[in-house]
Amino acid sequence: MVEEYFIHSSSIVDPDVVIGSGTKIWHFCHIQSGARIGENCSFGQNVNVGNRVKIGNGVRVQNNVSIYEGVELEDDVFCGPSCVFTNVLVPRAKYPVHGVYQKTLICQGASLGANCTIVCGTTIGRCAMVAAGAVVTKDVPPFALVAGVPAKQIGWVDEQGNRIDYNPSELNTSE
Repeated sequence: MVEEYFIHSSSIVDPDVVIGSGTKIWHFCHIQSGARIGENCSFGQNVNVGNRVKIGNGVRVQNNVSIYEGVELEDDVFCGPSCVFTNVLVPRAKYPVHGVYQKTLICQGASLGANCTIVCGTTIGRCAMVAAGAVVTKDVPPFALVAGVPAKQIGWVDEQGNRIDYNPSELNTSE
C-alpha cells in the first residue's frame, strides 16, 4: 500500500499514528503516539501534535504550534502562527495531573489568529474567529468574532470570515 501523505525527513512520527491522505507535515514536526489526523491537512514548521489528539480534515496549522492532549480540532480549522493551547488549568511541576487534561474543542471552520491563547476547557464555536493575540478564557459562540485580553466578542463573521451585522438569515449554516 502506498502512503498518500507527505512527511518531511526532519519530522518525527511516533508509532500508532493515523495520517489521512493528502496531508503534508513539514520541517521539524513531532506527531505523538495515538494522534489521529484527517485528510488534506497541512502542518507548518515546528508543529507538535500531542498524544491522542484528534484533528479533522482540511485543517491548517501554521508554524510553531503545539496541540496538546485534550485538544480536538474539527474539520477546516485554521491555527495561525504560534497560537497556544493549554490543557491544565492549574499547572504545577510538583503536582502533575498524570494524563487528566481539560477538554478543548475547536469546532468546524473556526480560525485562530497568530499568537492567540486558548485556555483549556473552552469551546470555540463553528466558524468563529479569534483575533491575533487574544486570550480566550470562556466559550466562543458560533460565528462570533472575539479579540482582546481576555477575549470579548466584538462582532460577527460569516462562514468566509467576513464581518457582518448579526442576522441569522445571513449565516450559511449548511453542512
